Amino acid sequence: MRKKGYILLLIVVFLTSCGEYQKLLKSRDPEQKYQAALQYFNQKQYVKAQTLLDDVSAYYKGTERSEDVLAYLARCYMGQKLYESATNYYEAYVRNYPKGKYATEAYFQIGHCQYLDSPDARLDQEITRKAIEAFTQFVELYPESPYAEQAYQEMSELYDKLAYKELKSAQLYYNLGSYLGNNYLSCEIVAKNALKNYPSNAYQEEFNWLILQAKYAQMVNSFEDRKLERARDTQDEYYNFITEYPASKHRKDADKMLTQIKKITKD
Repeated sequence: MRKKGYILLLIVVFLTSCGEYQKLLKSRDPEQKYQAALQYFNQKQYVKAQTLLDDVSAYYKGTERSEDVLAYLARCYMGQKLYESATNYYEAYVRNYPKGKYATEAYFQIGHCQYLDSPDARLDQEITRKAIEAFTQFVELYPESPYAEQAYQEMSELYDKLAYKELKSAQLYYNLGSYLGNNYLSCEIVAKNALKNYPSNAYQEEFNWLILQAKYAQMVNSFEDRKLERARDTQDEYYNFITEYPASKHRKDADKMLTQIKKITKD
């Protein structure tokens, strides 16, 4: 009986709440709708809050309240995890109120929304790059902001994602080997460019290991008149690698390479 009574109470509360919301939708009082929207927002009922704010946005356009409506609409979309829509509203906010009271939040959230919307590294990374651009603008404008540390952290993760995409590309070239051309050279170029473009990425050792492997493979597969030159170049790369990563998990394989290299260089 108690359980049935509790369920009945919940139904009554739900119906009453729905009835109140429907009355608000029909109301012609924008202030009542606005205040109710804030209450719904604080209760994390973001769809209801957004709907009411949409209803009053035209009424408050051009007034001081318009800035608040725009900011809260962006927050509502954030709450619903509709990051593309949230980004659009935050971008609209900074266009209309570049120095407004929510400007710091808005500039940060543009990058943060795109960070949350950034796809798997195997997919197109246009949004990832946009997020990096947004964070870069944010930290330039607000270097002392409480959001700055988070912006740098998320930007670092985004750079790592771009670097990882390049790592997979370089590995693919290496695995293709001599198929339809010198894919080892392509592997080397991609890896070097990634190290240049993303100097603090989390995959630096793997990129450098790929470069050494690619150079070694080109040495092994080269004509005799190029073999000594490539052997010396590969030997230099080996010493660069073990100097930078003396305890690398690839050290044994690298040392085996050196043994073969010395047979050519006669060192």
